[in-house]
Amino acid sequence: MSDEPGAIRLQKVLAAAGIGSRRACEQLIEEGRVEVDGVMVREQGLRVDPAKAVVKVDGERVVVNDTTVVLAMNKPRGVLTAMFDDQDRPCVGDYVRNRHDRLFHVGRLDADTEGLLILTNDGELANRLGHPKYAIPKTYLATVIGTARREDLVSLRAGVELEDGLSRFDKVRIIQKAEDRTLLEIVLHSGRNRVVRRTLEAIGLPVQDLVRVTVGPLRLGQQRSGSLRPLTRKELGALYFSVGM
Repeated sequence: MSDEPGAIRLQKVLAAAGIGSRRACEQLIEEGRVEVDGVMVREQGLRVDPAKAVVKVDGERVVVNDTTVVLAMNKPRGVLTAMFDDQDRPCVGDYVRNRHDRLFHVGRLDADTEGLLILTNDGELANRLGHPKYAIPKTYLATVIGTARREDLVSLRAGVELEDGLSRFDKVRIIQKAEDRTLLEIVLHSGRNRVVRRTLEAIGLPVQDLVRVTVGPLRLGQQRSGSLRPLTRKELGALYFSVGM
């Protein structure tokens, strides 16, 4: 809540964030469904600074700062997770080079891994998504060479010893078997370098293809390889909620 020069009427801020018409936003305030910085608001005309205020509607975070950018990218295979590369190899930064925002990637996918990658200019969101405290789960689809057995799945859940410590998958299940290939769905919250590939290789199931399909509540869905899209308001709210923001 603020009387600073940058402050704007709350109903106008909500309308600009896509919650609804200004009149509809006034109705939400009247019904006590809006919080600003943890305090329920019923007063019409309250001014807030969108760059600083934490606004929630029905308990769900609404990103009201129009300078905040959060994008979902489907990173193609062969592209480095880096904003630039001094050897001129293809990298994530190539896909946002013409934007004016100063974006950075959240976490990493190795060059051979495809799938969901978050790009943002919100440093606090990025820090929390990568912090072990919040244990954000990530789901992968891994095509491995060989036939996965029940005892392999047991080992992966119990933990596999790697050179940098124990690696344990939160969940793992077989999606499909075909000849000498197995498609696995894997969920884990570890952010260690190439941990999925190294863990599977350690039990004799080297990875042929690896795709990350979820990060926390965010899903890759049918997004085209190499494309970027802004998150929906609902996705943003769920993502911020997952890290306590």
